[in-house]
Amino acid sequence: MKIRLNSQLFNLDFTLCCGQTFRWENRDGWWYGVVKERVFKTRQIDDGLEFENVDAAFVKNYFGLDEDLSKILVEIGKDEHVKVAAETFKGLRIIRQDPWECLISYICATYKSIPAIKQMIFKLSSQFGGKAVFEGQDFHAFPTPAALANASIEKLKNCGLGYRARYVLETARKIDDEAVNLEKLKRANYEEARCRLLELSGVGLKVADCILLFSLDKKESFPVDVWIKRAIMRHYADHFPKEFIEKISAERSPTNQEYERLNLFGRQYFGRYAGYAQEYLYHYERTRNSTSQS
Repeated sequence: MKIRLNSQLFNLDFTLCCGQTFRWENRDGWWYGVVKERVFKTRQIDDGLEFENVDAAFVKNYFGLDEDLSKILVEIGKDEHVKVAAETFKGLRIIRQDPWECLISYICATYKSIPAIKQMIFKLSSQFGGKAVFEGQDFHAFPTPAALANASIEKLKNCGLGYRARYVLETARKIDDEAVNLEKLKRANYEEARCRLLELSGVGLKVADCILLFSLDKKESFPVDVWIKRAIMRHYADHFPKEFIEKISAERSPTNQEYERLNLFGRQYFGRYAGYAQEYLYHYERTRNSTSQS
């Protein structure tokens, strides 16, 4: 099947390569992914998005094609730096990920590179997820909360999780027991949903903000990692006291109080689509740095 994008801004490669999701693989020009139990492939050719094994409604929702990206870019275009980042990666959209998979993925992502995160998620899915065959190849769904809640620490560690194994096990048990309902958090406001996520093992401020942005439709969320901290120090330092910038410049990671200050700046400065600004700035800083070092 095919969707005609026409005037819609969308770039599939930018969207899948910007570090927001970890389960996509490019094979001979097609992107293959598994979303819940659905295996599908997709590719973009000019103004058309081709896909197989899912319907158009699923694709439009998953890739956020119902959002007016042109208007979003106007709203977040507060300065030349973010405008350059958005122009460089025009068409990058925030995906609507499955909240459960997003939650566990970002618990695993703490202090890990993207290749390492992908490997952990692959091993978890292969070990604990249901198998599906597509085009004669084996794929695995992401494990259910029950599957991980009943796993042993040893088997989780064998998937490369290390100390994160305990966090994953404890959080899986809470979700399986419905102590926290992730779907209901979509209807909660940003602050309420964030507080509920912070009750879960392995979920700190940055992880919570990533889950809110990438799976719970909280586009005002503004995760702060090392790349965003660098962007703020380089381009937005005049919004903070000099002493504060000097302090965070000397630290590897901000304290919770410092994180909250940086996060609040991003949400207030960029507004209701601050998460889009964050993703453009993050991807721009990350790729620019790798290019300058190559």
